[in-house]
Amino acid sequence: MDEPYLIKEAQGGNIDAYNTLVLHYQDLAYSVAYRIMGEGDSAADAAQDSFVKAWKKLHQFKGGNFQAWMMRIVTNTCYDLLKYNKRRPQSSLDEMTEVNESSKWLQSKGDRPDQQHDQAAVFNAIQECLNNLSDDQRVIAVLCDVEGYDYQDAADIAQCSLGTVKSRLNRARGKLRECLRGFGELLPDKYR
Repeated sequence: MDEPYLIKEAQGGNIDAYNTLVLHYQDLAYSVAYRIMGEGDSAADAAQDSFVKAWKKLHQFKGGNFQAWMMRIVTNTCYDLLKYNKRRPQSSLDEMTEVNESSKWLQSKGDRPDQQHDQAAVFNAIQECLNNLSDDQRVIAVLCDVEGYDYQDAADIAQCSLGTVKSRLNRARGKLRECLRGFGELLPDKYR
């Protein structure tokens, strides 16, 4: 994929070039949004909204790291949705009546049912602990520890200083460690 060429074409109005960029980044955008939002439908909405916002603001992209620019839009969109949801909490009928199956993508088709259950339990415990973090700490933890961005890239995406990233990540890791101790029976022996 020739990203600079696609970006230039998309900035010129070529929707097919932009769609190629969307297809390339959609899984990453959803993954980041899911970890921040903690719920599949909200993550899908955030990712979709982010690509619409990016299309509208593509003329503002002046070069550099397109992935970081895109993930900044995703995290800002998630912040906006989290703030909106705090002002207007709502319950989903689906969540009240069905088992949440958002972790299905983590499960290997070759795993036994007990292994699948254990994987889902660990995944849900981690997500619950992430959800207990403040929005700022959750974003940094997701960017650094889940998505693997280095500190500088996380600072660029979250639009904060390098020191702020390190501080938030340190606090987030401490809170995650403490929270996960409550799920000790799910963790391998070396982490208990």
